[in-house]
Amino acid sequence: MLPYVNRLGFVQSHAPLLQQLRFLCSPPASNSKLFIAGLSWSVDDRSLLDAFSSFGEVTEVKIMYDKNSGRSRGFGFVHFSNEEDAKYAKNVMNGKVLLGRPLRISYCLERVRGAPVVVPRISLSEPKD
Repeated sequence: MLPYVNRLGFVQSHAPLLQQLRFLCSPPASNSKLFIAGLSWSVDDRSLLDAFSSFGEVTEVKIMYDKNSGRSRGFGFVHFSNEEDAKYAKNVMNGKVLLGRPLRISYCLERVRGAPVVVPRISLSEPKD
C-alpha cells in the first residue's frame, strides 16, 4: 500500500485504517477452532486428526467437500478442547507440509446463522476532495 498526500500536504497511509477494520471485523469468537487451508485432495478426516491430535484433545475434524465432484475443496476445520492446544498447534503446524502441500492455518471465525456476512470494501485510491 502506497502512502498518499492529503489535502493539507501530510503524508498518510491506509495501514492504520486497515488494521482497525481488521480488528473490528474479524475477532475470533473462540480460539480453539482452527481453519486449515492448503489441504491435499488425498487428505481425509482421519489423516487430519492424526496430524493434529499430538497437540491436544481434538473434539472435531471436518474437511469440506465439493457437492458435485465429491472431491476435497482443499480446506477444513480442527476444533480443540481448549485454546492453548489450538494456539500451540497453529504455531507449530502453520507452513508445515502435509501430504505434499504446505498448510496455512488461522483461527476460525464463527458465523451467526441468519445474520448477513458483512465484508467492508476499502478503496486504496486517493481520497477525492
